[in-house]
Amino acid sequence: MNTKLTLNVNESIVEEAKAYAKSHRTSLSKLVENYLNILTHKEKEQRIVTPIVESLTGVIPSDTNSENYKQEYYDYLQKKYS
Repeated sequence: MNTKLTLNVNESIVEEAKAYAKSHRTSLSKLVENYLNILTHKEKEQRIVTPIVESLTGVIPSDTNSENYKQEYYDYLQKKYS
């Protein structure tokens, strides 16, 4: 069952959204409905962590505060597989 919804949105945003919807061959109503559906189901969706993934958590120490952690990880892999 569909329900009418009234929104107050900036006119320029509405125009851009209409153009986006048209270019994607959908209606603005369907676009908003899909967005709200994704938004509300995203919070309900919980990821199930398998036991093996849970056991691996924390195995690789990570210092993401370091400016060059990607380079450090690359160096680690280079050393490991060389």
